[in-house]
Amino acid sequence: MPAILGTPRETFPGERRVAMTPRQCDVLRKCGIEVIVEESAGVEAGFADQLYVSRGVRIGSREDVFRAADIVAQVRCLGANPVAGRSDISLLRPDQVLVGFGEPLTALNECSDLAAAGVSFLAAELIPRITRAQNMDALSSMATISGYRAVLLGASYLVKMFPMLITAAGTITPAKVFVLGAGIAGLQAIATARRLGAVVCAYDVRPAVKEQVESVGAKFVTLNMESRSSEDKGGYARQMDEAFYRRQTQLLAEVVREQDVVITTAAVPGQKAPVLITADMVSSMPPGSVIVDLAAERGGNCELTQPDQVVVRNDVTILGPLNLPSMVPYHASQMFSVNLTALVRYLAPDGRMSLNLDDEIVRETLVTHKGRVVHPRIADLLARCRFRER
Repeated sequence: MPAILGTPRETFPGERRVAMTPRQCDVLRKCGIEVIVEESAGVEAGFADQLYVSRGVRIGSREDVFRAADIVAQVRCLGANPVAGRSDISLLRPDQVLVGFGEPLTALNECSDLAAAGVSFLAAELIPRITRAQNMDALSSMATISGYRAVLLGASYLVKMFPMLITAAGTITPAKVFVLGAGIAGLQAIATARRLGAVVCAYDVRPAVKEQVESVGAKFVTLNMESRSSEDKGGYARQMDEAFYRRQTQLLAEVVREQDVVITTAAVPGQKAPVLITADMVSSMPPGSVIVDLAAERGGNCELTQPDQVVVRNDVTILGPLNLPSMVPYHASQMFSVNLTALVRYLAPDGRMSLNLDDEIVRETLVTHKGRVVHPRIADLLARCRFRER
């Protein structure tokens, strides 16, 4: 029997995205998967109920969605929505498939609760970075938006304009922007800052990204540090030792003091973000300069960052924004929906859901299944956590 996919309205405070857009619902329907969406689920992202209805989607209550769905697609599953998301646990049923972001490496209790509910939870954060899973990589999609939006935030708080301008009052020099971390978010931040006319430089612990940094118009800052083991097998930055970070901070201080805007994106999956910008470094920056810390949710790359707050210290503004993709909900939803549609079509090519546990994509992404936490890394973290609590 063909699967039914359900998309409920997001309940996390301030979350404006929706997991499935009308166009992708149409794609799924053509593959034999029926879709039901909660009333008003897409309104804040710019997708009225009528747009879904015109694509043959059924609109229902939240209870209708969970009751009918074989697959529940959310932007924020329980782990990424730990308070409001608890009310959905009673609506879940055994053998239901849940797909979306869920902070599985840190929200261990929530993963355990989903296992107890009997659902098969596929975490969007864990999609492996392999060629055949590229169109499913929602984490990279959202990082693209975060990098873009971070530059606009920095520009809006900076006391200067970004581009060089030749005016009747003389020549205005361009702003200097420094991007720390050249992953997806960092590269998009570089490209956006360059389009706005800034002079951009960037640094990453992975020397292999130098070519990518230069390809989008920035100068790569070389600190002459040993970093051969700074990248894991998935292409993410690896957690380094304290001596490495101390030396890195000393060298970065010379670069930071010359910048108008610093955008930090350095993060290690499942770990506290490394502190790269100290309070002393902030005090050395020009008056009116700005730091946009995209690692605020993980403690921040700047020592003074406060999550979701604007901090001013020594006339330097430090921003700790959270959930930047939700500030661009239309395109964020569009991108996320494409990624989830690709995953669902992969799991249900003939319209019938099947989880092949021997498949690499399923194996790396599946967190809970048949009442257990089945992902080895998360099961190990959960076991360690429980051992410490004894």
